[in-house]
Order: sequence, then structure tokens, then C-alpha cells
Amino acid sequence: MAINVLSIFSGGGGIDCGFRKAGFEIAFSTDFWEPACQTLEKNHSSKLVKCCDIRKVNYEQELASIGMKLSDIDVLAGGPPCPAYSKSRFYRKDKKRALEDENSFTLYEYFRALEEIRPRVFFFENVFGFVYKPHKAAFDLLKERADTLGYDISFKVINTANYGVPQIRERFICVGIKRGFGSPFVFPDETHYNPEKGTPLDSNMRPWVTCGEAIGDLDYDLPEDVNMQAGSKHKDLLKLVPPGDNYLYFTAERGYPNPIFKWRSRYWSFLLKLSPEKPSWTIQASFSNNMGPFHWKNRFLRINEIKRIQTFDDEYEFCGDFKDQWRQIGNAVPPRLVAQIAQAIRDQILRRIKYAKHTG
Repeated sequence: MAINVLSIFSGGGGIDCGFRKAGFEIAFSTDFWEPACQTLEKNHSSKLVKCCDIRKVNYEQELASIGMKLSDIDVLAGGPPCPAYSKSRFYRKDKKRALEDENSFTLYEYFRALEEIRPRVFFFENVFGFVYKPHKAAFDLLKERADTLGYDISFKVINTANYGVPQIRERFICVGIKRGFGSPFVFPDETHYNPEKGTPLDSNMRPWVTCGEAIGDLDYDLPEDVNMQAGSKHKDLLKLVPPGDNYLYFTAERGYPNPIFKWRSRYWSFLLKLSPEKPSWTIQASFSNNMGPFHWKNRFLRINEIKRIQTFDDEYEFCGDFKDQWRQIGNAVPPRLVAQIAQAIRDQILRRIKYAKHTG
């Protein structure tokens, strides 16, 4: 018996891929950006892909077009676009934050979908800054709407590296279970640990997956690499940055003899270089000439490399030009993380879903 997911703000399909890996079926996916919708269609992500403004989506009508009803949807999954809650908004004083941002309608649209569909489970994802005190109104809105609509929620800020993703990337995940349908969701145990902090008590945990392990086999020279020297006008400085470091290497506080930059005077990813011995830092959604992370060979990362770092399958294809593909991958939730949470959802409520469907 199929367990059906309706995916909104689907982007390039990170959440969709994760749920599919855990055995769910994606009934409907939607995004407003054409390259992302083309990616979903190319990879046969769901039964139906709708490319339009989320405010214009009629869920009942779209599902009817594929022979389904609102009640057929078991899980609503999605992550409303997150710039308003991101760390960068603490630096961008010209931009409003949280519910004051012009795109705050996306959060309300998530709740519209939840209210209209009333699935048994919802999966909500955002940047970890969602729980920051300046964004309290948005976080409170999530808790209030979930409670009003009859859901018990569990939430957690997760470092994806602790779940086997070769990337230090923190995300806010909230799972709601329809009240009366089951106990509150319990997040799966972490599977990996930071080896720099010693050996964990759980002997089954493994060290963080490193960049060398994830993309080392892709570390071969290509003809275009001669034109891929990153760092823009600071490309010569980038070559001096040790793997795993950034522009702070050139500050007085770090003991550089002739300091070039002041301490914390630039964004943290400026001249940031990967180390093959550690996970990557967060892959940003915007491709940049001087903002990393960059490869330890002082070049830009390639699309097949950031796919690996985000744990997309090698066979998964992204549409659009280079920057379009980069944006889709950088914005995605790592499928490997989603798959583990989705599997926990299956394990904890599968029998209840099957019983509810059987009894009507």
C-alpha cells in the first residue's frame, strides 16, 4: 500500500529524493522556478509536477487530475524559502528578517497546504536560524498553527554531518504527527561523530564522512581546470590558504607576519578551502568567484562534486545552466539526511497509516 507524499517548495528535489529512498511515493511536487521543475520532471520525481506560484496552487484540483483526493495524501513535505531566516540577514541590514520579509507569504502558504490537505504527518525544513530569537514570531507561528490544526510536533536543529552527510550543514527539521494518530515523532539516533571531539559512547557510530572519501575519486585534472582558478583577484592568496582554512589565515590574530585582513572583517566563506580530511562546509546556493568552499586544489568545485557533498546520486540529473544547477543543489536538503528521517517516520507510523487506510 503506497504512502503518498505531497511536496511543496520542491526545488531540485532533495526532500523528494530522500522520501523516495525510504519507500514513499511522491504524488505531487511543485515549485515556481522552471529549471527546478524541469529537474523534477527529468528525474521522474513524482506523478505530477506543477510549475507555478505557490499561491495559485489548487491542491484538490491538481490531485484530481491524477485520480487522487486530498485524503490520499499521508505526508506534506517542504521547506519554505529561507533567506529571511538565514545567517546572512544579520549582515544584510538593508533586508528585513523573518515575518517582516516580503517573502514571508511562503510560510503562510505552507500552513494553507497543511490546513487544506490535513495529512497524517508533516515534514517542515528550514535553516537553523529559524529558531534564533530575532525570528521568534515565525517559530511561534509554526508552533501555534500546528497546535491549532491538531498536530503534535517534534523539532531539532540537525548537523547533517552527524547523519553521514560529508558536509557540516545545520538545518531545522520539524515533524508533526496528527493528534490521536500516534505518539510524537522521535528523531533517529545520530550515526556519525566529530572525531576531533574524541570517541563516542556508542561504538556503532562512525567518524564524520570526509571530503576525501566523498569526492576523492573525482579528483582528476580536466582541461578546463586551467580556467577554474578560484579566488577572483585574490586567487594568489587562495593558493597560500592551508586546506580547511579561510581568509582568517592572513590575520594578526592567527599570527600572520604581515596581516592582510582584519579579524572577522569578511564573510566566513571568503577564500574558504576544503580539506580532504574533513567534511565540507555548507554549499551555498549562489556560485561565487571568491566565496567558497573551494577545492583543495584551488579551483571551483564541479557540479558532480557538490552533488556528492549534498548526497545526490551520481545518476540524478539537474537542468539549467551551471549557475542554475548550482543553485538547485545548494538550496537542497541532503537526501541522505531526509531518507533517515523519512525511514523513522515509516517505522513509527507505517502500521497506523495502513490501518487508517484499511478502515477508511
